[in-house]
Amino acid sequence: MRKDELRHEINLRKRQLTREELREQSLLLVNKALSHPRVNAAQTILLYYSMPDEVHTHELIDTLYKQGKTILLPVTLENSLEVRRYEGQKSLKEGRAFHIMEPTGDVFSSLDKIELVIVPGLSFDLKGNRLGRGKGYYDRFLKLVPQAYKLGLCFDFQKVDAVPVEDYDVKMDEIL
Repeated sequence: MRKDELRHEINLRKRQLTREELREQSLLLVNKALSHPRVNAAQTILLYYSMPDEVHTHELIDTLYKQGKTILLPVTLENSLEVRRYEGQKSLKEGRAFHIMEPTGDVFSSLDKIELVIVPGLSFDLKGNRLGRGKGYYDRFLKLVPQAYKLGLCFDFQKVDAVPVEDYDVKMDEIL
């Protein structure tokens, strides 16, 4: 299956679930993430501020932030991601790409300090391959943080046997 076909298939699967069902499944995944050893051990974590059709990460972000961890969120630039500190809900504003809320805090340039990246995706396979939305933002960024443990976060219906892979795609260390 080609990438565009798989994106279409996953989007069809998503539309079969109500927002409430997605919210319930998200809560289970958030609890699973909060008890994950890598999440507990990491002090500096890059997450994503979820869109309505993704695993809802807002509670996860706030919980980890309140635990005193350094929480980073991406800001979408022209062709890349910039990382900024999350400093609470008040520090967010709507971004340019996908209308995702993005932090207005300080730019975080010590990329080598990022221990864990919790990564969104449209689909993941059992080998850790990821299918994103097609812009390549995360693949380009993840190459800048090879030391970070890459944890893909998705609903069960987003897991497939095989994701089409290109040379530039970055594998996840684990899928939750």
